[in-house]
Amino acid sequence: MLMLLTAVALATTQQATSTESPFRPLELPPPTPERSASGTPGPRYWQQRADYVIRATLDTAANVLSGTQRIYYINRSDDVLPFVWLQIDQNLFAPGSVAGALSQPPLRFAGGVVFDFSGKGFVGGMTISRFTAGGRRVTPTILGTMMRVELPRALRPDSGVTFELDWRFPIPPYGAGRMGRIGSRFYELGMWYPRMAVYDDVNGWNTLPFLGAGEWYLEYGDFDVSLTVPAGFVVAATGMNANAEATRTRQQRARLARALRSATAVPLITREEAQANATRAVPGTKTWRFIASGIRDFAWAAGPGLRWDASAWDGILVQTFYHPEATSWEPANGMLRHALIHFSEKLGRYPWPQITSVEGLVEGMEYPMIIFCPALEKREDQYWILAHELGHQWFPMQVGSDERRYPWMDEGFNTFTNYDAAESFFKGTPYADTVRRDLLSAYTAAARPGAEQPMITQPTEVRELYWNAYQKPALMLTILRDAVIGREEFDRAFRVYVQRWRSKHPQPADFFRTMENATGRDLDWFWRNWVLTTARLDQAVDSVTTTSGRDTTFIHLSNRAQMVLPVTLELRYDDNTTEMRQLPVEMWLLGSRFTYRVPTAKRLTGVAIDPRHAYPDVERRNNSWGRSR
Repeated sequence: MLMLLTAVALATTQQATSTESPFRPLELPPPTPERSASGTPGPRYWQQRADYVIRATLDTAANVLSGTQRIYYINRSDDVLPFVWLQIDQNLFAPGSVAGALSQPPLRFAGGVVFDFSGKGFVGGMTISRFTAGGRRVTPTILGTMMRVELPRALRPDSGVTFELDWRFPIPPYGAGRMGRIGSRFYELGMWYPRMAVYDDVNGWNTLPFLGAGEWYLEYGDFDVSLTVPAGFVVAATGMNANAEATRTRQQRARLARALRSATAVPLITREEAQANATRAVPGTKTWRFIASGIRDFAWAAGPGLRWDASAWDGILVQTFYHPEATSWEPANGMLRHALIHFSEKLGRYPWPQITSVEGLVEGMEYPMIIFCPALEKREDQYWILAHELGHQWFPMQVGSDERRYPWMDEGFNTFTNYDAAESFFKGTPYADTVRRDLLSAYTAAARPGAEQPMITQPTEVRELYWNAYQKPALMLTILRDAVIGREEFDRAFRVYVQRWRSKHPQPADFFRTMENATGRDLDWFWRNWVLTTARLDQAVDSVTTTSGRDTTFIHLSNRAQMVLPVTLELRYDDNTTEMRQLPVEMWLLGSRFTYRVPTAKRLTGVAIDPRHAYPDVERRNNSWGRSR
């Protein structure tokens, strides 16, 4: 009986300790045939497909865009689908919209860029005048920015259905920071056509509404898009121009051929030509056709007075379109090309034939093969935003994460790599040496006890979105790479994640498991600290003692808050020499106190934890002992 009671007591104690330990296993969704325990897509992973053929006409007199659209949708799940859902994001601006009533606060970036989630009072919305499913007329049910369509015949597994629809909407001057127009002379058009919602193995239909803060979760497919615009307009878009002879002059085509062989920017439309085009009245319309394969979205821009520069890298066309007065954009093509090379080398080669950046009213927005960026006065700010939007071609354009739930998986991963790109581009300058310190400054400003929210919080509920979705995940990955895993192993594992989930839909657990399996490390403690909670770090030197023979010194350390991390120690001796010691995170396995033994005959005069201030330690006054720097 005594042995039995002892065993029960021991088990109870172990269970209590286990549930309190920072190293306890993370509760993740169990692996399935679709998503394996190693973080790879499982043997029965499936994903729906949506192919689009769109014919749209821009009416600049009324500032209205209208279109006819065909979608071929394939059900690759094992489920029978009696209905489908589509996204109609222009209803963000519809009368009585939820977003209009919310008045969400704007997102403020470094460099003075303000991203407003509203339409600034604009009232519009999308009108669907015709919808057919499998050739039969249906009446969709519209619920805000989502639209449900009951199918005349349920869609069985491994079957497809064709939808046809007609739509129109007034173009807002400012469309939630993601699209809009300048008068009737320049247009940046994203979120402009009805798109299939994602049906996946985790949530079924993903029908969270578009409220401005969260972005998109989309299926992949092929696009064939024809855009009819005023004859004097130049169009930049996702995909490749399929009717260049009808839409570009002979001179532009000749210059483009030269740009495809050039590492430096070739002017395809010069400043003088752009200024002349802006004032030239050209009667009639012109239709531009673009095609693209294996993408999740389509966007475009158009106007008569745009400069156009182009260069190439490894057969990929690099294009920049900008207004004649935007002189800060003259180096933009070289900046974009540098970022393209950097991201390709870090994460895997860019997979599409071109990348385009357009300068205009949008504060920074990404779509497949095209990005919208403002003109910024400071060279560092201009590079940063170009590289940031370019980086989104990997997250989420290739790695198709759910932006509406987990923006940290695209904005955060991209911001982390963005810092690497900025350090590379400005190498040898004070900016490159210090730019990443912004993350610790942001921690001090935003990670306030009682106010900070876990990174896993949905974006529409987050009060400090720039911190939660951009800066905190970038700081997290920096520390994971530099302090926990090591640069070479981290970079390899991060590329494995990109390769595994390219053109697929990863969840947080897929990322966690991939990084752990690819590096051979248990990182449950790390994800809990950074993603699922608002744990704080407070590493301390409690005391230093020496043996009677003074041949061994003991440094008594403690972890005084919830977050655990490895410890970096700087030791200073009485002969004015110093050395660094790296202690692994496993030092905290047996509790929050650890004694480090330093066998040395030299007398220790100073100890400092985290001497380079790489960690977000909330109380640095207890980080040192004795005479330290």
